[in-house]
Amino acid sequence: MQDLIVRPIQQSEYLIIWQQMQEFTNQRNAETPDEIWLIEHPPVYTLGQNGKREHILNPGNIPVIPVDRGGQVTYHGPGQLMLYALIDLRRRGLGVRHLVSGLERAVIAMLADYKISAYAKPAAPGVYVNDAKICSLGLRIRRGCSYHGLALNVNMDLAPFTGINPCGYSNLTMTQISALGGSGDLNEVATKLVAYLTKELGYTKNYDATNQSQ
Repeated sequence: MQDLIVRPIQQSEYLIIWQQMQEFTNQRNAETPDEIWLIEHPPVYTLGQNGKREHILNPGNIPVIPVDRGGQVTYHGPGQLMLYALIDLRRRGLGVRHLVSGLERAVIAMLADYKISAYAKPAAPGVYVNDAKICSLGLRIRRGCSYHGLALNVNMDLAPFTGINPCGYSNLTMTQISALGGSGDLNEVATKLVAYLTKELGYTKNYDATNQSQ
């Protein structure tokens, strides 16, 4: 099965989407097509399974939600593109490292369209530009299927990142596409990113769904 369903960008609370991802993964079967969900969240900090509370410095009024993905603490908010990858890894013959690398390569290729030179770090998943992080990654694998995904900074208020040690690093600077001369349009960035990701993961066809119904 080579089809990939891509859900159009929607704005939604983090807890709602997290619950929908879990339900989708629990209910899917061998015939369920893989999906990509594109989301923009209201302000929220999420703390991964390995996350340490000591990296939450000054959250203020922004809620902190412990979640079941890998990684430490990060921030999500308006102007950031969330791409959630709901993929049957066993069916596609993909390892977790292959998926992580594919996500990173897709982001790097997309940024190159904007003349932004980016790279990955094997020991610290994500995508970086001049030592600043532009994209964070965190996944959960259940029953051989992935959920969660990546957070790409496009055109957002970066100030809330100062309330945490992003990804557990006290001196990590965050950056975004719009600050580096690229587009601040989430839809434009999402379209480019999905095209590169489809190629990276070997899908022969993808199609949009007009609404998200689990």
